Parts: sequence; C-alpha cells; structure tokens
Amino acid sequence: MKILKYLGIAVFVFGILFAAAYFVKTNSKSIVAYDTESAIITSIERKTVVTGKVIPEDEVEIKPQISGIIEQILVEEGDQVQMGDLLARIKVVPNEQSLSNAEGRLASLELVLENAKIEFDRNQKLFEKEIISLREYQTAQLNYGRAQQDVVNAKNDLQIIRSGSAGGSATANTNIRATVPGTILEIPVKEGDQVIESNTFNNGTTIARIADLNRMIFEGMVDEGEVGKLEVEMPLVVNLGAIQGKDFEAKLKFIAPKGVEEQGAVKFKIEGDVYLDESVLVRAGYSANASIVLERKDSIMAIPESLLQFDRKSEQPFVELMKADQKFERQNVETGISDGINVEIISGITMEDKIKVWNKTEPQKIGSEEEKDN
Repeated sequence: MKILKYLGIAVFVFGILFAAAYFVKTNSKSIVAYDTESAIITSIERKTVVTGKVIPEDEVEIKPQISGIIEQILVEEGDQVQMGDLLARIKVVPNEQSLSNAEGRLASLELVLENAKIEFDRNQKLFEKEIISLREYQTAQLNYGRAQQDVVNAKNDLQIIRSGSAGGSATANTNIRATVPGTILEIPVKEGDQVIESNTFNNGTTIARIADLNRMIFEGMVDEGEVGKLEVEMPLVVNLGAIQGKDFEAKLKFIAPKGVEEQGAVKFKIEGDVYLDESVLVRAGYSANASIVLERKDSIMAIPESLLQFDRKSEQPFVELMKADQKFERQNVETGISDGINVEIISGITMEDKIKVWNKTEPQKIGSEEEKDN
C-alpha cells in the first residue's frame, strides 16, 4: 500500500512539473506575424543626375588692338552694353625703337619727295619746249606722285605709333568698344594697368568679358557607363543650387565625341539649352544638377523593391507568396525597369498574390511578452 501511495505521489509531482515546463515553454516562444503586400499598376522612370553649372552660351573677351596703359574705364561689372559702346580708353606708350625708325623713314622719304619734285619741275619745262618726249614727262610725274604718297603713309605710321590713331578716325584703336551686346561679366583690369595688343603671337590682355545672360546653357560631365544611353534633343530638368524650389526645363544639344579622364573615370561633356524664366535672375556660373530620364514605362505591374529576395547561389530574384495563414512559398520572378523604389515585374506573380514583407524590422510577438505588458 505504501509503495502504491508513494508511486501515485511521484506520478502526480512529475505530471505537475511536466505541465509547468510545457506551459513556460509555450508562452515564452515568439510567434512572428508577417505583413503582406500586393502588386500595383504604376509608372516607373529610370533617370540619372548630372552635376555641372549654368554658363552663358556665348561669352566674348574684349581685347585691345594696341599696347598701352589703361587710361579710363567707363563701365562696371553688371552693366548692360550695346554693340559699339565705349568701354575703356588706352593711353599709348610708344616704343622708342619703333618711334625712331618711323621718324627716320619719314625724313628719308621727304628727301626723296624733294628730289622727285625738282626732277618733275625740270622735265615739265623741257616737255613744254618739246625737248623730251611725253613718255619721259609722264615717268617723272609718276615718280613725283609716288613720292608724295609715300610721305603721307610715313606720317600716318608715325602718328599711329605716337597716339594709336592716324588722326581723325572715329574708331581709334585707343578706344575699346563692345563688339557684342550683353552684360559685363568681368573686368579683370583696372586703370593704370599695362595691356598688350592682340596679335598673331599673343592673345592679348582681356579688357572685359561680355555675355548675353538671356541665353544660358547647362554644362556637365557624364560617366561613360551612361553616355551611350543619351541622345541629342532629350529633355532635361535643371535645378540650381542658388535657386531652391525652382525647376528649369532644358534640352540636350551636345554630347562630346571624346571623353576625358577624371580621377580614374572617363567622362564626357554634355551641353543643354536652358529655358529661363523671366521672373528669375540666373547668374553665370551657378552650380546646377540636371536630371535626365534614361528610360520610362507607363501602366506596368510593379512591387516595392524591398520585397525582392535573391538566391545566394544563382542570384535569381524571388518573392514569397502566402498560400495559407502565415504559410509562405517561394516564387521566382522576372524583373524589368527599376527606379530604386519600385521594380517592374514581367512574370511570376499576379495582382491577386499576397507577397511576404520579409524584412520587417519589428516583428509582432504574442504570449508571454503580451502578458508582461499587461
């Protein structure tokens, strides 16, 4: 009897311990409830962003035609000018050697002129007395006229060396005038600076830079991996760093045929005409970003790219479809265009399928955790 009694007590105690262990284990286990999403019909566009700047389409540098010293500057940066407007005046400082040579040449030609005049006067008297022929008289007359012209030319050359103009000229070389209408962007010289003329061997000193700020272009560099997808006449959307919240439409007009290497990568220069808004002042040199749509598809089936998973060995994309309550099955899919947020699904699922949100960061738990919260 005692043995049966002790055996019954042991069975009872063991049963209690087993039930308690099962209860604790069951309540401490977390059950993850996954959310699901379905495919949607949307439009996806793939685009690239090009960094660059906005510059005038045409920028002209005004250079002097004669060397000298800036005597007076008549305009300021930002002024509007028209073609022919006077910008500055140059005071000529003649070269001593050139001046001496010009003076010597003039003196020599004046002697030649004096001798030609004497010869002409003598031949004229002989011709009137019919001592020499008409041909000899005309030769003396020609030599006299040529000597007169040589003296005039020598005087003009000397005047140009001394003052920069032959005298009486309305467009003297010492007057620097605008060659195009526009805005004065920069005046890199100041009064008193010495300037060098523009010639075959020297570009000359820049007096001013003029551009039309109503005709601006976007200039940027595109990576070689994307330049093949660009075509002339493609639309651009330009955003300026200095003007927030304002988009400017543009059109691609130039793609460089040759790339340049920058920091180990080959890039190609592009240019696009920017359509300005008259209500906004756009200054030359603003930094800008241009968005270029490389590919676009409308009314396609897509899912959030975060729902995709990839096989570790084959890199095959797949999703997990819900077949029953919290029961999921793998399904391979074929993808298309993506914008980094949504991805096109070409085949593999339907609009009615429920797709597992597999990367949820805070899974829901029930059981012991809920009891602790209560």
